[in-house]
Amino acid sequence: MTTLHAFANPARFLKVAKPLTPVLFWAGVLLVAIGCWAGLTRTPPDYLQGETVRILYIHVPAAWLGMGGWSGIALSSIALLVWRHPLASIAARAIAPVGAAFAALCLVTGSIWGRPTWGTWWQWDGRLTAMLLLFFVYCGYVALARADAERGGDGRIPALFGIAGTVLLPVIRYSVVWWNTLHQGPSIGLTGSSIDGAILWPLPFMLIGFTAIFAAIVLMRMRTLLARAKAEARLRRMARA
Repeated sequence: MTTLHAFANPARFLKVAKPLTPVLFWAGVLLVAIGCWAGLTRTPPDYLQGETVRILYIHVPAAWLGMGGWSGIALSSIALLVWRHPLASIAARAIAPVGAAFAALCLVTGSIWGRPTWGTWWQWDGRLTAMLLLFFVYCGYVALARADAERGGDGRIPALFGIAGTVLLPVIRYSVVWWNTLHQGPSIGLTGSSIDGAILWPLPFMLIGFTAIFAAIVLMRMRTLLARAKAEARLRRMARA
């Protein structure tokens, strides 16, 4: 927690975030470009799915960041409720729209992938349904956090919502194990992968690249929210003068 509290001062945070943002963004763009080039031109088609298997290079990072984004909201919410960290609420508000975008990208790419694989654009499969619920929960959080900020709230209500929403994460993760669904079972785990290495190797470039871009966008949004809060505070002081 010492490191966390070291960035509690917005000025100290901005001093680090400003130069780090372009580094993360352009590093992410480079890694994604390498991953796309490799995935599209240097890997073979799958023996069952053919060329459609290449959607995994977008779909898997999108799913990872859709879930990871909500994990970030939950951790920020805990930091706000337990340690009253000054930037925690801003971090959660910055993460939410980005996480929602990646959750939506996961759903869209999954639907495109499902059409030739399952013969349908959509199936009320356990994992797909849970991810759709997560997207709606993201939208609910964005609306709740905005309303709380507009009425001058302390961020506790959105924080409680952010923690409560984590119940969906294990459902998404283990839905293919708990229920017999169309979605394939776990393909990548700590002990290995069922995907052939000739197809899998570009995926780490995409995962790391999209994660870096995600982090850069969140930092940009945090800087914007801090600047807006500073401007609003200045306007209030001027109004009272």
